[in-house]
Amino acid sequence: MLGNIISLLVLLALAVVFAWLTRRAWTSRRGLVKWFGAVLAGLLTVISAATLVLALVGFYKLGQRHPNPIPTIQVARTSAQVARGEQLAHICANCHASNSQLPLSGTDFVAKFGLPPIGTFYSPNLTPGGTIDDWSDGEVIRAIREGIHKDGRSLLIMPAENYRHLSDDDAQSIVAYLRSQPPTGGPTPPNSFNVLGALFINLVDWRTAQPPVRQVSAPPPGTPAYGKYMVNILGCQDCHGAQLQGKLETGQPGPPPGPNLTQIVPQWTEDQFMTFFNTGKLPGGGTVPLLTLPNGSTGPRMPWTEVRASTTDDELKAMYTYLHSLPPIEGPAQ
Repeated sequence: MLGNIISLLVLLALAVVFAWLTRRAWTSRRGLVKWFGAVLAGLLTVISAATLVLALVGFYKLGQRHPNPIPTIQVARTSAQVARGEQLAHICANCHASNSQLPLSGTDFVAKFGLPPIGTFYSPNLTPGGTIDDWSDGEVIRAIREGIHKDGRSLLIMPAENYRHLSDDDAQSIVAYLRSQPPTGGPTPPNSFNVLGALFINLVDWRTAQPPVRQVSAPPPGTPAYGKYMVNILGCQDCHGAQLQGKLETGQPGPPPGPNLTQIVPQWTEDQFMTFFNTGKLPGGGTVPLLTLPNGSTGPRMPWTEVRASTTDDELKAMYTYLHSLPPIEGPAQ
């Protein structure tokens, strides 16, 4: 905090000094000094002032509170809920575990994903050894489905836009599992963004707060509607586009772009679809290309192992039925 205040004061001082130099240069009787000096000092004034304003806006965004009500609920924590919650928790492992495997003991986001030096940024330890042990069940459910921290701040890079589709039963099952884990590790270090991080939030807004979620029920199992439900909570749209029509590489931070599922999946049989998620083998014998993260680690570009761990056979088959029923949409090349 103190370091950020000093950095902001330095930016303010630079803006004032450069503004004073601009005025001095403009009043000079020497033409070269007047025009070159005024333009250069004026440009530096604008840059330092704009940087200061953007940093202040970024810090405001990071600290902004959201008045979403906290659900008043106490999760029963039955054995069935714990088992279902453990299955669904695999969706969270890529962000909440250093090795992308359970338990969800948290990780250093900057180190794992090779982010620029934006400050300290950790995904929280979600086991009872972490920092959510003193959260109510309602606060945890709000965090999952609405992306809101216990104190009202927006969570960052939390896929609440997907998880807001979670049914009440599935959201409660995740809480039951989180509460049932053995404590692993310790409390998550506090996140603290520096001035660069505050500027970065203006370029790539990682805030994920969502409007309040009311009651949600899952569709009947085995139906195309249930397949759509699973596609939504797994976040397939993040890589494959809002209509699953595919995305092109943009060079921007975020999930890797995926191909057009409305044209690919209808060409597969259900057995080929299941074989892919069980073995990673594509029809024809190919495999998913590897993705290399900025920190040098690699993994499948399509996280099929994560999807497989998060779903039952019946859920995968429902997803196939849904995807197979979609009308083809023109999109990026396969």
